[in-house]
Amino acid sequence: MVVLRIRNGQKRKYTFLCLCVTGFIMYRYLSMSAGGRRMSRKVGLVANSSQFTLEGTPFQIIGGSVHYFRVPRAYWRDRLMKMKACGINTLTTHVPWSLHQPEKDVFNFHTQLDLEAYINLAAELGLWVILRLGPYVSSELDLGGLPSWLLRDGSMRLRTTYPGFTQAVNTYYDKLIPKMVPLQFKKGGPIIAVQMENEYGSYSKDESYMAFIKEALQSRGITELLFTADSHNALKSGGVDGAIRAVKLRRLSQRGVRDLQEIQPNSPMMVMEYWTGWYDVWGELHHVLPPEDMVSAVREILMRGMSVNLYMFHGGSSFGFLTGGIQDPSYKALVPSYDYDAPLTEAGEYSQKYHLLRDLLSRFNIRAEGESFPEMPALRYREAYEPTIMYQHLSLWDVLSFTEGFKSHKPVNMENLPTNNMNGQSFGYTLYETIVTSGGLLKSGDNVRDRALVFLDKAFIGLFKRQSLELALPDGKGERTLSLLVENCGRVHQGRGLDKQRKGLVGDILLNDTPLRDFTIYSLDMKPSFIDNLHQAPWKSLPEKPSFPAFFMGRLFSYGYPSDTFVKLPGWEKGVVFINGMNLGRYWSIGPQQALYLPGPFLNSGINQVTVFEEQESDYKINFEDSPDLGMATDIM
Repeated sequence: MVVLRIRNGQKRKYTFLCLCVTGFIMYRYLSMSAGGRRMSRKVGLVANSSQFTLEGTPFQIIGGSVHYFRVPRAYWRDRLMKMKACGINTLTTHVPWSLHQPEKDVFNFHTQLDLEAYINLAAELGLWVILRLGPYVSSELDLGGLPSWLLRDGSMRLRTTYPGFTQAVNTYYDKLIPKMVPLQFKKGGPIIAVQMENEYGSYSKDESYMAFIKEALQSRGITELLFTADSHNALKSGGVDGAIRAVKLRRLSQRGVRDLQEIQPNSPMMVMEYWTGWYDVWGELHHVLPPEDMVSAVREILMRGMSVNLYMFHGGSSFGFLTGGIQDPSYKALVPSYDYDAPLTEAGEYSQKYHLLRDLLSRFNIRAEGESFPEMPALRYREAYEPTIMYQHLSLWDVLSFTEGFKSHKPVNMENLPTNNMNGQSFGYTLYETIVTSGGLLKSGDNVRDRALVFLDKAFIGLFKRQSLELALPDGKGERTLSLLVENCGRVHQGRGLDKQRKGLVGDILLNDTPLRDFTIYSLDMKPSFIDNLHQAPWKSLPEKPSFPAFFMGRLFSYGYPSDTFVKLPGWEKGVVFINGMNLGRYWSIGPQQALYLPGPFLNSGINQVTVFEEQESDYKINFEDSPDLGMATDIM
């Protein structure tokens, strides 16, 4: 038992410690009995006419988003402790279906994806949790976090009650929800609320869909308060009876607040996403939000007595091929950094936003007697390692000798390839090869998704992308091999065209208006198993004029306990970086991002293998710097 002195001098006994925030009391998670079993509670988070209460006591949510899948597991504690030290009382996180069920019959809730461990860590640190269970989460992820194998069904209608989709959701929830049920507040856990779906009001293709999701959650044992979240102009169509509507805002506007009040007049106000920054796309500038603007908006939200969740508090990184894309006004892919100009930077550093926010929240907090504001954890050392000189070379064409090819009369999109236990290809590159006997005009008809390097007998002749639909094919004698190396740059993460996000060649390529036929197709997904297989390949010493595309190999030496660093590739054009077989993400000379974050836990003490897949150009040296480079910045409009 813990004894607290209340203002009137009387003493009352509680089974858990009370922490007051913004004049409202937050409960700490201290509900483990002597026998190690969580003690149940009767009443969780409740939305009364003007305020939330937690087990009957007024409670104001001051939340922050940190995604477990974007932070190395070794850094989970560090990031959450820094969030706690800023005055945040509630952790929110999306749960991406695509990562937890990468194949129809394969589920992953281990190591980096151990969601239960992440939630229990939040509880240990005294943070409540709002779980954002999807199944669609957006979050700037490929296909909004939906698994690409859903698109093998040519009639698939995502985010609707189409039977193929609802059956898949039910199978996923049958695995996921039972893991979450014991972690709910009323069962002694830290989960005080669950957000169902995300931004459905802007999609809204099926009036029955949100009711289906609600039933899918509650029938499996979700009993805590339910939320939906939409922009102010989509609040009505995105909600469902029995769930609290929350709003998403870039700036605190009178219109946004008014719309929420009008639709939900007798309920507390919740800003489920106040955007602390924004994401970046290739070919544009790095987006930032002035710290004063962010803190001013948060101050006003709190003064109004509203609850808020900062999206993001710490963005982290979209390692590998997780990033999505945007469709309007034209297709553009996202960079791997998810720094988001958040209070805590991509590498876990304190920004000016963090310090201003901490000062604000420390003045808003009223703490229990004897409590002091949490101290800020120490920062980690970052290192500029010696450059890596690439010393081995492996041509893409040599890789084909130990990569299985699939024969097909017509082009087949990535998702429908007979690979990965018949789940198709989710990410990476796909090579399509066929024989031609003449030159002429190649036309893609916008069937290349998203970008293709075109080769004739292994010689580069041009590039297909969405804006370039024609390419001249040189004349020649006899049979020649035409190759198209197609990259999935990221399925769009939002919009009403999710059903059309198939990648690779999604239709015919014409030569002199005649469709090309009889392809050999190679899946180059560059998963860890693919990179591991490269060890068996016929690597050669780096020639004076290496061919492209190709893999390059070098070594990074780290002595003692490895530190964080940033990978920079001046003189390289476009490709992917792998450290000890782990995919750090894409690089591209067009920016804005110019350096990839490499966390220390990804490195070994001693020798580390550096592998780079480069499409077109290289200077064969990689630099490691102690500071990020996200590119030239521009204020968010």
